[in-house]
Amino acid sequence: LANVFTATDRREETWGPPDTAGVWGGGHRAETSFTSTSLDPGAVPTYPSRRHYGKWAEAPIDSPASALPSPARVALHLGDCLAGDPGAELANRKYAAPAALLRGRADPGATPAPPQVPSAGGLSAHQAAARDPRAENARQVVLVCARGERFLARDALRSLAVLEGASLVLGTDGFIKAIGPADAIQKQFSEETFEERIDCSGKCILPGLVDAHTHPVWAGERVHEFAMKLAGATYMDIHQAGGGINFTVERTRQASEEELFSSFQQRLQCMMRAGTTLVECKSGYGLNLETELKMLRVIERARRELDIGISATYCGAHSVPKGKTATEAADDIINNHLPKLKELGRNGEIHVDNIDVFCEKGVFDLDSTRRILQSGKDTGLQINFHGDELHPMKAAELGAELGAQAISHLEEVSDEGIAAMATARCSAVLLPTTAYMLRLKQPRARKMLDEGVIVALGSDFNPNAYCFSMPMVMHLACVNMRMSMSEALAAATINAAYALGKSHTHGSLEVGKQGDLIIINASRWEHLIYQFGGYHELIEYVIAKGKVIYRK
Repeated sequence: LANVFTATDRREETWGPPDTAGVWGGGHRAETSFTSTSLDPGAVPTYPSRRHYGKWAEAPIDSPASALPSPARVALHLGDCLAGDPGAELANRKYAAPAALLRGRADPGATPAPPQVPSAGGLSAHQAAARDPRAENARQVVLVCARGERFLARDALRSLAVLEGASLVLGTDGFIKAIGPADAIQKQFSEETFEERIDCSGKCILPGLVDAHTHPVWAGERVHEFAMKLAGATYMDIHQAGGGINFTVERTRQASEEELFSSFQQRLQCMMRAGTTLVECKSGYGLNLETELKMLRVIERARRELDIGISATYCGAHSVPKGKTATEAADDIINNHLPKLKELGRNGEIHVDNIDVFCEKGVFDLDSTRRILQSGKDTGLQINFHGDELHPMKAAELGAELGAQAISHLEEVSDEGIAAMATARCSAVLLPTTAYMLRLKQPRARKMLDEGVIVALGSDFNPNAYCFSMPMVMHLACVNMRMSMSEALAAATINAAYALGKSHTHGSLEVGKQGDLIIINASRWEHLIYQFGGYHELIEYVIAKGKVIYRK
C-alpha cells in the first residue's frame, strides 16, 4: 500500500436511482456521520420515500433505491460498479478475482471485482507493505463518482460524491485499494508502517484534473500575435496572413526532437503543478509525415518517462499544408500517414489513441473530414476532433454519425448537432480559454447540459491560448458559460476522462481506479474554482499513479 488519505467529521452526498442515460444522481442532499455502528456489514439500510438517503434501519429495503447500498456502504463498495450496469443489484453481482480490479479494466463488460474495503471483507494484512505514506485528517474527500459511472450528465451533475470522515488507501501498484470510514481504515492498517504521514487537517482531496484538449508540442513564440488580436485581427486573419498554425509549423519543422521534448516537458510540469494528472496531447504542427512522426515520438517519450498520464492524438489534419488542396492533404493522410502510424503502433514504437481533424471553413470541409476520420477509425483510432468552432459546419452531426468519442470547441454547433451528440453519447469538449482569448461567442454549455450532452473541459493549451491551468478553465466555464461548480469539476475530471476513453481508470476517486489526486489547502473543494488565479497557493500535493509528483 502506498497512501492513506483520511477525512474527518461528516459525509455530504447525493444518491439516487439511474436516469435514462444510466448514470446516478438526482437524490436529495443528505448529511450523515460515520459511526462504528454504520460499519456493520450485516446491517440492512432503508431509504425514505423522498429519496433523502442516509438513514440506517434494520427493516428491509422497500424503495426504488434498493439497487443502491446505504450511503455508508457506498463508501465501502466503490469498486462494485467499475464496469457493467450501474443499476444492477449488488446481490446479483458476480465477482472476479481481486487482481482484475486492482489492474483496472478497459472492458466495459468485464465482471466487477469484490470491493476492497476495511472491516467488510476488504484488504487482508498480508496485502499491506511496510513502507507506505499516509495522509490524514482531510476536511473533504471529493470522489466525484461513487458508483462506477463512466460519465455524469443531467441530474447527476447537481451534486458530487463528497466524503467527510473517510480514508483512501493507495497501493504500491498505483491504484486505489480502499475507501471507507477513517476509524475502519485506521483499525485495518494499525499494524502497518507507512513511509510518510501527510497531515491534511483542514484540507481537501480531489481527483487529479483531466485536460481533454491541448497542443503542447511546438517550437516558436507567438506572443506578438496577441497584440494583433487585441488590435482587432481575427484568428482567420492571422492564419491567412501566414501566422497562426503556419508560423508554428515552420518553427516546429526546424526544431530538433530534443528541443521539442525539452519545452514539452517544461509545459507538462506547469500543468502538473496546476493539478493536471492526465492530459490529451496532440501533434499537428508538422503537417508532413516526417514532422508529425517527430512530434508523436516526443509525446511517446514523455508518456514513457514522465509521471503525468498522456492520451496521444494524431492531428495531421490541423491545417492544409502550403501547396496542397484539402483533398490532396486528405489523400496524403489516408494513404501515407495513417498506414505508417499503424505500422509503428504494431511495432510498439509509438502509441496513438485518437485522430483529430480541424473541420472548418477554409481548412478541411465536411467531406474531407469524414474521409480522414473514417480512415482513422478503421485504423483503430478513437475519433476526437475540432468542430463547429468558427462556422456552423454540421461537424457535431457528423461526429455523432461516425461514433466519435468527443468533439471540441462547438461554439457554432446547431440544435440538431446538440441533440445528435446527446443521443450518441459523444462528449462535447468545451474550451473556455479559446472563446475568451479570441473574443468568440461562448459555446452553449447550458443548452448542451440541459439536453444531456456529456460536457467535458480542456485548456486548449497552444501558442494561441497559453493556459496551463485547469482551475482557471473551470472558473471561466462557470463565469462565462454559466456552468455550476459541480458541473465544472465533473467536466474536468470524470467527463474529461470519458472524452479520452479513460473514465474506467481515471476521473474519480473509486476503488480500482488509478491513484491520481490532488490535495488543496482549503476548507471546501469549491475554492479550487472560486479562486481566480493563484492556484499554486492552493495546491499542496499532486499525486499520479500513487506517487507524489509535486509538493509545495
